[in-house]
Amino acid sequence: MTQKNTSHSSEGLQEDRLIAAIGYLGILCVVPLLLKKDSKFAQHHGKQGLVLLIAWLILWVGNIIPIIGQIVWMLGTIVILILIILGMINALNGKFWDMPVLGKYAKQIKL
Repeated sequence: MTQKNTSHSSEGLQEDRLIAAIGYLGILCVVPLLLKKDSKFAQHHGKQGLVLLIAWLILWVGNIIPIIGQIVWMLGTIVILILIILGMINALNGKFWDMPVLGKYAKQIKL
């Protein structure tokens, strides 16, 4: 896992941290993307939440494939839940955290 050693500044920190953490809860990823357009911190975590949501939707669609799709969906969902927890913890701690593997896709999102 890669983790940058940068932390979010103290001004507006609590609100940005909470909104950034909410961004990892499924469709609520739009909250930081819409409410905190001026906060690079909240946008960073909101985009990562959006990538996790898209990844979970892809897994969910793949779930229709008998046996193999269901196994991949189950294992993928566990991995996504772990990434959600890690993302929320890092957001609440004020850290810019890049998810392993999927983080590069979040950086490519332009809003």
